[in-house]
Amino acid sequence: MDKNGSILSVNDLKTYFQTEDGMVKAVDGISFKLEKGETLGIVGESGSGKSVTNLSVMRLIPEPPGKIVGGEIIFDGVDVRKLSIDEVRKIRGRRIAMIFQDPMTSLNPFLKISTQLMEVTRLHLGHTKEQAYQHAIKMLKTVGIPDPESRINNYPHEFSGGMRQRVMIAMALSCDPELLIADEPTTALDVTIQAQILELIKDLKARMGTSVILITHDLGVVAGMTEKIIVMYAGKVFEQARTKELFASPANPYTKGLLKSVPDPAHEQGKELYQIPGLPPDVAHLPVGCPFQERCYRVEDICRREFPPFVQINEGHHSLCHFAKEVYAESNATTLEEQI
Repeated sequence: MDKNGSILSVNDLKTYFQTEDGMVKAVDGISFKLEKGETLGIVGESGSGKSVTNLSVMRLIPEPPGKIVGGEIIFDGVDVRKLSIDEVRKIRGRRIAMIFQDPMTSLNPFLKISTQLMEVTRLHLGHTKEQAYQHAIKMLKTVGIPDPESRINNYPHEFSGGMRQRVMIAMALSCDPELLIADEPTTALDVTIQAQILELIKDLKARMGTSVILITHDLGVVAGMTEKIIVMYAGKVFEQARTKELFASPANPYTKGLLKSVPDPAHEQGKELYQIPGLPPDVAHLPVGCPFQERCYRVEDICRREFPPFVQINEGHHSLCHFAKEVYAESNATTLEEQI
C-alpha cells in the first residue's frame, strides 16, 4: 500500500486512441483511490471509458492504436506505468486479476478448463502439474461448480454462461490477488445468475480480503456491493461519492438520469420507462463546454461555453458540473420524478 493506505491510486490518467476520425480521448484525466479490502463501483453508459480505465491499470491497452499518454497508476506504492513488460506480467494475474466481460471469448474454446486454470498457478505460484490440477479443482469448488472433479476436464462450450463466468472468477482468484477487477461480470446473464455471481464476488471478497473494482452500466448492480462509486461520462469522472451518499443525494444531472433509468418494481403500468434523452457524445469530436450539455435538463449558456469545474460537495463527494451545489440541494429537497 502507498503512504496514504491506498492499494491503488490513479492520478490524472489519460488513455487516447488514434483513429481515422481523429484522436479519441477514451480516458481523459481521471483520478481515484481504492483502499485495501474496499469495493469501488465504476458506472456509466457504454463508451464512457470504464473498461479502458481498468485495461490501463492492467497495462492491456493495445499499442497502437491506443496509448497511455499521461498520469500515474500507483499499485502498492509502485507506478505500474514505469514497470517493464516482464515486471507487469509478474503482477498481472498474480497480484491484480481481472474478470473480463464475455467469458466465452475470454476462455479458449479449444482447451479444457483444467489446462486454462492450471496455467495460471504453474506460471505464478510455481505449482507442479499435480499441484496445479488439485488447486484448479479446489477453485472450481470454491466458486460453486458442482462435481468439480469431473467438470474440470470439460471444454468451455460444455458450460452454461453462468458457469463459464464462475470459471473466469475461479481463474482470477487462483493466486489470491490483492486487487480484483470485475468488468461487467453479469452481462448477458439472467437475473437469478446475476445475483449468484454478485453474491459470490461479495463472499469471496469477505473471505479473502480482496479489494474489488466493479465495472457496470447498471447502478442497481452496485447498490449493495460497493462502498464508493465513480460515475463516468465521455472519459471523465462526472461524480464520485460514497455509495449511500450518491444514491441519496446525487449532485450531477447525469447521475440523476442514470438513477431514474433503473427499473422500479412499483413502476406504473402503461407508463413509459425513463431514458436519458439523446445519445452519448462522439468522444473524437466533443463539443465546447460540458460534454453532457445536449442531454441535460439543467443546461444553461455557461454549460455551452465553459468546461465545468470539479466541485466538492462535501468530504469524498465531488461533481463535474457548473451547478453541482444547486443540483445537490434539489436532490435533498425533492424526488427524481419532480426534478427531471
